Amino acid sequence: MEINLEKEAGLVEAVLFLESEPLTPQAIASSTELSENVVSECLEILKEKYTQPNCGVELSLISGGYALTPKKEYWESLKEKYGNKNEGKLSRSALEVLSIIAYKQPITRAEIEALRGVSPDNMIRLLIEKQLVKEVGRRDTPGRPVEFGTTKEFLKFFRLNSISELPQLDKTEEERFTLAR
Repeated sequence: MEINLEKEAGLVEAVLFLESEPLTPQAIASSTELSENVVSECLEILKEKYTQPNCGVELSLISGGYALTPKKEYWESLKEKYGNKNEGKLSRSALEVLSIIAYKQPITRAEIEALRGVSPDNMIRLLIEKQLVKEVGRRDTPGRPVEFGTTKEFLKFFRLNSISELPQLDKTEEERFTLAR
């Protein structure tokens, strides 16, 4: 016996359209008053719907939640006009520090400086202000230096579900990110 969930899928789709942040199935269930099982089935229906070649959006899993986002092939030509206004405002230095933190987290300020050869203080401050990185703990070494890692905002900014989706580094890039001992 197959259950028709078109109306419910439409409700889930409307909630995803109206929300600006990715939503977990639990949050969608709460908003729609549908069970989590029904929401999961509706998400599957929407995934299939948005895989059609004539759709300009897709259902993306970002930081553990679902969001409607432009398909990657369309986003490249649209992000100039519709992208996050702060997206283009990261300097090359800030992106360098951000990539070091993303690939080597948790990492201390001193380790970042050793990799870059210059103080990362201003870039770390900027990245914390933009909520792309945060303090994630303290190293259990003399002085107990602060360790930094990426945030959920980082995942949303780069449209990643988890840090494991970062592109793999090739051998040369990996060597650049390795501290000399």
